[in-house]
Amino acid sequence: MSQDGSVAAPCDAPLFTWLGPLGRFAELGTSGYPRPVRRRLTIINAMALLIAVFSVIYAGVFFYYDMHLYRHLIMLNLLLAVIVLLVPLAHRINDIAAALVITAAEYTALFVFVWAFGRNSGIQINYIIAAAVAFAIYGLTHVRLAVALATVGLALHLAAWFLFPPERAHFAAEPSLLDNLYVSSAVTTFCIIALIVGYAFTVADAARAEADALLTNILPEAIAERLKERPDARVADSVEQASVMFSDLVGFTELSKRLGAARTVALLDHIVTEFDRLAARHGVEKIKTIGDGYMAVTGVSVPRSDHLPCLARMALGLPDLVERLSAAHGVNLRVRVGIAIGPVMAGVIGTGTS
Repeated sequence: MSQDGSVAAPCDAPLFTWLGPLGRFAELGTSGYPRPVRRRLTIINAMALLIAVFSVIYAGVFFYYDMHLYRHLIMLNLLLAVIVLLVPLAHRINDIAAALVITAAEYTALFVFVWAFGRNSGIQINYIIAAAVAFAIYGLTHVRLAVALATVGLALHLAAWFLFPPERAHFAAEPSLLDNLYVSSAVTTFCIIALIVGYAFTVADAARAEADALLTNILPEAIAERLKERPDARVADSVEQASVMFSDLVGFTELSKRLGAARTVALLDHIVTEFDRLAARHGVEKIKTIGDGYMAVTGVSVPRSDHLPCLARMALGLPDLVERLSAAHGVNLRVRVGIAIGPVMAGVIGTGTS
């Protein structure tokens, strides 16, 4: 059985509207790319913005503790902020240039910071983020690159731990500063990994919802549920008693030649949409539309004793509905309706439906 129609995939709404005006930054440079790539580039831009914010905060922390002693680290943080804020420009090159810039800048800066304060600062924990983030910003189309860079992140994490014990730290930092750095690194790592995993589940749920909506638009809901539960099972049903209705619009073919494509599609879309609403109101299942032909049934996917009265009520409402819609579009259409009752065989066959 089939229920012709289509569900247009909605355009991605901005993912970071909660940032207000700053959320527009996440969309910079992403236009012109395919939808999945746009999602990935939006994540990259959002990460760049977060890195810039935290870099400025760290610069402020170092300024507070000792502006003169940590002046080079302050400058490094500010430089990092500037670099990552410019990454949307790299989208003009290709879809991974910005991600490579962020990866190189972050890996280098983190290693310098661990060198400066030693492993007790916990800054090397940030390298763990690479395990999740690499796949989010490079995507499965660049999975080898993502694996390679995640491996580099692991190597740098281990290297920072063994190369920079407390006694080899460049600065003899105050314990409170080290505590501050460790806590902030741990919180940042946990939060970013949680956000990446949460985002992945959100995208997966949205894709599944779109697929379910498309399937239920093509097939009656009961059949769609059967296919989702057992996608390899053959759907073949015999129904002892059901009602089938077919309608078409008198003179529509000639009218469509005069109206042209745009007005014809607009008119037909309006009519079919209203037919669908009337069908839903009376518990009728649409099977298919073929041009101006509309086929619907009752008592097939869900057997019911009142299948004929339900379908008849819909059929009786069609003439007035078509008259109203014709007047709204400035045309003169009439509808022909036929109903048959009796045994029905129905199933899903081939790659289409029947």
